[in-house]
Amino acid sequence: MKKLRKHLYEGMYILNATLSDESRKKALDKILNGITEKGGEINKIHDQGRKKLAYEIHGKREGYYYLIYFTCPSLAMEEIWKEYHLHEDLLRFMTLRADFVREDLEFKPLKQA
Repeated sequence: MKKLRKHLYEGMYILNATLSDESRKKALDKILNGITEKGGEINKIHDQGRKKLAYEIHGKREGYYYLIYFTCPSLAMEEIWKEYHLHEDLLRFMTLRADFVREDLEFKPLKQA
């Protein structure tokens, strides 16, 4: 029998900016429930707020950014990604393995040329 391995993941999610506050909360809950239903645990959520997109996605120029740290069985990630592709309010997502949970997000200023 295979041992179920859980890993720490860092996920960046961009939700449609035209959603109402209630709809945005439901869309975020759908993402979180998809993780927990597959045996995952949410460690930390960083709400980055509404930001301008680097480029237009499906005619949208802005989105709500969320950075979520979670632990999840590695075998469940493929199922979770399939659900993300069906999520109509999720403009973009990226999930990477992480070494630790960042408690604070700090960005260094860009160097001037």
